[in-house]
Amino acid sequence: MAMEEEAYIPEEWSEAAATIASASGGPITAFICGPKNSGKSTFSRHLLQLLLPRHKRVAYLDSDVGQPEFTPPGCLSLTILDTETTDMKPQPERCFFFGDISSKRDPQIYLTYIFALYDHYCHQISTTNSGVPLIVNTSGWVKGIGYDVLVDMLNHIAPSHVVNIRISAKSKNLPSGAFWSQDGDARAITLLEINSARQDSLNRSVLVHKDSRHIRDLSIVTYFRQCFCGDVNMSSIKEIALALAAHSPYEVSVSAVNIKHLHCEVPKAEIFYSLNASIVGLAVNSEGSEQPPRCVGLGIVRGIDTLRRVLYIITPVPSNVLEEVDVLLQGFIQIPACLLQVQGCVSPYMASNVLPGI
Repeated sequence: MAMEEEAYIPEEWSEAAATIASASGGPITAFICGPKNSGKSTFSRHLLQLLLPRHKRVAYLDSDVGQPEFTPPGCLSLTILDTETTDMKPQPERCFFFGDISSKRDPQIYLTYIFALYDHYCHQISTTNSGVPLIVNTSGWVKGIGYDVLVDMLNHIAPSHVVNIRISAKSKNLPSGAFWSQDGDARAITLLEINSARQDSLNRSVLVHKDSRHIRDLSIVTYFRQCFCGDVNMSSIKEIALALAAHSPYEVSVSAVNIKHLHCEVPKAEIFYSLNASIVGLAVNSEGSEQPPRCVGLGIVRGIDTLRRVLYIITPVPSNVLEEVDVLLQGFIQIPACLLQVQGCVSPYMASNVLPGI
């Protein structure tokens, strides 16, 4: 997703980011946490801008499945950045499709994916490029099981710096101090507690209210806009919806892929109806490895030919990459309503498309 322009960065934030960027004596791993909409992504982007000129390459582990920075919703990713442009759309170094907008759906699987991404950074990135810092951006689920998940992440990653962003509503904040440590000792970790950048008339730090659903829908639309060349003029969501409805899909034989339903079980007789008009993760099995399937992109199941047992899938994933896909992952990421309403006519992504001999 494109970066926000002209974000307000208070002096307190600048000082915290500068402390991290100027750290020496070991690899930098900055763990950014705090309540929902407190500014974690904005601070992470600001820190990224400081680290890039010094280190040339920066790793970014995005654990916010609801509003990820460089992938569509429902994904967890590790991205290596080597540019300071404000409209970054890099391909992830490693990506997993979680299939929902909240880790509440399955916290254990969520942690498995996070740990796998961090371990990939340690074994494949940090060992060969010891100077590549890591930014870990987290979700805003900081209470109950969400708190436990955050503590597990902190103990596994053992960052060099923890940035705890706080707001005036104390009940919504994470505890002060080294809350992840049983004895409250931060040890070698530098803890930076800062206030949210947004303040009210009494200079109290408050939450930034965002239309999360709209942001997610826009992110999905932007992702599938990549099905078309950049020079194709599409100035509205309606034009993108019409273009996608008319776009030639890929044929994918059911026998060539393993179809996996995440977070639920689907009766065998209902699989085709479940898949149709859904967004699926296009993944590649890690042969000879216990790693989860590596996600290479998303696709829309446009229709299904039940006689030929063929799925028709729209995706911006290049054909040479698509040839490697052997797993389809279905979660709960839905097609935005704005893509279903084409000229007020019947949606092209209806169950009626599950027909023999489309």
